[in-house]
Order: sequence, then structure tokens, then C-alpha cells
Amino acid sequence: MAGSLQALKADITRMEVDAIVNAANNALLGGGGVDGAIHRAAGPQLLEECRGLGGCPTGEARITGAYQLPCRHVIHTVGPVWQGGAAGEAGLLAGCYRSSLELARRHRLRSVAFPAISCGVYGYPLEEAAQIAVTETRSFLAREPQDYDLWLCCFDDQMLAIYQALLQEDGP
Repeated sequence: MAGSLQALKADITRMEVDAIVNAANNALLGGGGVDGAIHRAAGPQLLEECRGLGGCPTGEARITGAYQLPCRHVIHTVGPVWQGGAAGEAGLLAGCYRSSLELARRHRLRSVAFPAISCGVYGYPLEEAAQIAVTETRSFLAREPQDYDLWLCCFDDQMLAIYQALLQEDGP
């Protein structure tokens, strides 16, 4: 595996990485949770740039500048709202990680911090979401010739423990 994948408990808006991932809504115009925190920390220029993007479909990602954040870019991705698991949520959530990592690859962003996408108000079960995050990020690292440092950034101890348990397991 090229690079590293680690979990940590931290404020994603303070991560000094090439890019942080924003768990955004379809409009990309700010909201609650990590989305609101990123918009507040970045300043009004982020909202202005996002207005010009025309939104983002669920499972895809868009990239912007970071403005007043310590990172270089913000990758905005729209996770699925949990509807019980039979509405394609797993594929959409996996798409969030794949799309975000593809943008990072294309823009030569070698260090990326992810929040727990869809695990807040969107209600995705934490263990299932974490498994998708770990599987997709490990898969990316396994096929990429460049070294990447990927971070699974958690707001609380519960999510950190879930990620750490998964990272201790062997996987693809």
C-alpha cells in the first residue's frame, strides 16, 4: 500500500493538509455540522465560489479553494441520507470517497482528511459508514503509485474507536 491511512480525533477545520473533505449538501451552500463549520472557518469567499459550482449530485464531489482554512483545498462531497439501506446508500457513499480521491489525484493533493460522511444528520449507521470509508480509502492507496497520507478525522471518541478497530484488521 502506497502511503498511509490513519484515524484521529480532531477538528477538521484545523487540519494542515492539502485538502479537507466537506460532507456537504446538494446545494454546496453551507449547512449544519461539519459543512457549516467548514464554511464558517473558510470565510465568505468559500460560499461565493460554491455558488458558481451549481451544486453537486449525491455520491459525487467538487473542489474549491480553502480561503481562511489552513489546508489548500476543500473537496465537497454529498453523502446519501440513510433510508434503511435498500435505496443504494452504500454505492452512493462509496462514490463520495472515490470521487473525492479522484479529485485529489487529479489535483496532486497528497494529504487528505475526511470527516465521517453521512454519519451526522444524514443518519448513516456508523459501523457501516466506517467500513465503506476504510474499504474505499485502502483500495485507493493499494492501486496508486504515489504516496498519499489519508486521514479519517473524527469529532468524537465513538467514531474514532470504530475506525481504529477497522484499521487494525487486515483488508484490501
